[in-house]
Formats: sequence, structure tokens, C-alpha cells
Amino acid sequence: MAFTTRFAPSPTGQLHLGHAYSALLAHDMARAAQGRFLLRIEDTDTARCTPAFEAQIYDDLAWLGLTWETPVLRQSENTAAYDAALDRLDEMGLLYPCRCTRADIRRAASAPQEGAPMHGPGGVIYPGTCRNRRWEDRTDTDAMRLNMARATDRLSDLPQYSETGTHPALRLTRAHLTDVVGDIVLARRDTKTAAYHLSVVVDDAAQGITHVIRGEDLATATPIHVLLQALLGLPTPIYHHHRLIRDEHGKRLAKRDDARAIALYRSEGATPDDIREMVGLPPA
Repeated sequence: MAFTTRFAPSPTGQLHLGHAYSALLAHDMARAAQGRFLLRIEDTDTARCTPAFEAQIYDDLAWLGLTWETPVLRQSENTAAYDAALDRLDEMGLLYPCRCTRADIRRAASAPQEGAPMHGPGGVIYPGTCRNRRWEDRTDTDAMRLNMARATDRLSDLPQYSETGTHPALRLTRAHLTDVVGDIVLARRDTKTAAYHLSVVVDDAAQGITHVIRGEDLATATPIHVLLQALLGLPTPIYHHHRLIRDEHGKRLAKRDDARAIALYRSEGATPDDIREMVGLPPA
């Protein structure tokens, strides 16, 4: 299978140098392998995503010299696939409805008998308040959570995955998934759309992604994605988690950091090779 990777931004703000590095690195790796580079627009956050930011993504990436196949996969147009995946997990008895807000979770996890709350890939690890609620009792305002203990018990052998340059392959463990990750949300309570962990797994399979190239801040989410791939019978890509671009204080860049937006550098006369030099990549 041909090397296939992707860049998957959300149109909730301007792309910055960190996005430039991730997109350029993925594009360079695909080109070196004579493979495919795809673009995905993760636009399920309807409250923050705008057509203007999406148009800016296309414009900035084209200016950087990137090319990609069309049509572009837009998550807002792929909800039926996410619903089908949720239905499959529901049929396995792995989902339960959750009415808890973030404040509820913080309070429950911080109760004296619980000790200091533990944090996982999605924030405070869910303490299991709604775990015994029946699926039949769900309401329109409930989120959908994965019962992690049941999910791990569902598989006779927990899967393994490869990180670029890491040998041997890494194997999931039940203790890590239940104690460090916990019962993750797979569908949001506010918008009723699929959460990131589910949508990214479904999309990577649909696009035939063989190599996931993304920031090291997402490395802790990879066991979640590998588990969901195994449960849904989807292929597991090879993962490459790259370094993050940070500011002078060592803090990773965020979309609110407009001072490092690609569009601003462009307006000040920077060239694509200037951007490559700023993020530590060789000229094109």
C-alpha cells in the first residue's frame, strides 16, 4: 500500500508556525516516499469553525507549496459514518449515557475519598459516576462514553502499534487504558457530534491513512485510537509524533497566538523558505 498521510486542521483560527511545521513535514515525508498527502478539515465544532478560517487554511497551505488530492474530506459532511461506528459500539454493549458536566467530574474526582484527581489524555479521568446508567435511560442532553473495562475485555488480545523508529512495537495494556485513560467521551453532550477520538479513527480508515504524522502532544491519545481501531475492525497506521514548535518561553503555540500566524508572516514579506527555516526544515 502506498505511503499515505494527512494534515487535519480545524478552521477555528489562523494557522501558525506549529501547523506549518506539521503540514510541511507530512508533505515532505509523503513526497520522499512517493506517496500521497491528503487534507482533512475537522469542522465539527460548529460554534467556532468559520468559512473564512477554512478558506485561509487552503490559501496558507497552497502558499507554502503544498498540494493535496481533492475532494477534501470535511467532517461536517461525514456524520453518517461516525453514527454507524457509534451504533457498532452500542451493539457490543460498550457505550453508556453520561449526564455529567465538566464541573461535576472535577467535583467527583476531587472528593476526599478519591484523593487528588488524576489526569489523562482528555483531562480529568472520569470517576465513573454514570457508568451503571442504562442505555435505555439516555436523554437528548447526555454524552456517550466508552466503558473502557468492557472494551478491553471484549478483545482476546490487546493490539499493538508502531511508532516511527521505535522497536519493538508498543502493546496496549488493560491497566493503562482503564486507570490512566478511563471512560472517554465518544459523542459530545452539547452538539451531539462525534468526539475527536472517534472521528479521527473513522476518517483515517476512510482515507486509507498508512502513516499518521502529528505533534507529540497527541501521543497519549494514540492508545485510545488503536483500541477503537481494533474494536471497529479498522487498520492501524504507523504513528510518527513530531516535536512541537514553541515560543521563546518554551510554551507550545496555540491558535490564539496570532503573532506567529502564517498569514502575518506572509503580510510582512516572508517567503515559504523563510517559514521552513523558522521551523527547522530545509528549503524545498
